[in-house]
Amino acid sequence: MLVKEWNELPEFMQVEEVKPYYKVLRKKKGQLILKRIFDICASLVLIVLLSPIILLFSIWIKLDSKGPVFYRQERITQYGKVFRIFKFRTMVNNADKIGNLVTSKNDSRITKVGEKIRKYRIDEIPQLFNVLIGEMSFVGTRPEVQKYVNQYTPEMYATLLLPAGVTSLASIEFKDEDEILERYTSKGRETNEVYVKEVLPLKMEYNLKAISSFNFIKELGTMISTVVKV
Repeated sequence: MLVKEWNELPEFMQVEEVKPYYKVLRKKKGQLILKRIFDICASLVLIVLLSPIILLFSIWIKLDSKGPVFYRQERITQYGKVFRIFKFRTMVNNADKIGNLVTSKNDSRITKVGEKIRKYRIDEIPQLFNVLIGEMSFVGTRPEVQKYVNQYTPEMYATLLLPAGVTSLASIEFKDEDEILERYTSKGRETNEVYVKEVLPLKMEYNLKAISSFNFIKELGTMISTVVKV
């Protein structure tokens, strides 16, 4: 998980706006190593402990609607690398082809079991496999699809210095994101427009602040807060 040398970063990330965040992380070598060790050990333990729950919901999803158990959408992680995220499928099959890439509260594509799974964030559990293989971390900027990464400002590219995360301070603050989107779209605005212009910039403020003050112990606190508040 260590941050690459500056000249080894993707060219689009070698900009002045990224440098302050890069310098902070380069000084955190020990904590970044500890972060990765924790990710491997904790994800392994949780996969074993939660395997009965994963099996139970897999069966429930298959019985509830046609389609695969897991939703494997392409997302962007460290250095702009594309990976396929693991999530329990909570919407009808091929939902991203028949609607927006972000989901509002009363989205008609959400299945019956999907509504219950989303309420308690159970759909995020399979991301433990992404964490185990290093595509994600427990704490970090939530991975976006390429469409939204293309809307990043140069400073926002700093969030790609580390792997994407299962949770973050932004995730906690925007735990009711679908309700926020619904309030805006009820006034006639399009969902994607609202997300890019209103929600994404605010989330990125939290993400960038977390990088500028990166601390492994603080990340453990973020994980605890996620369980309590989300």
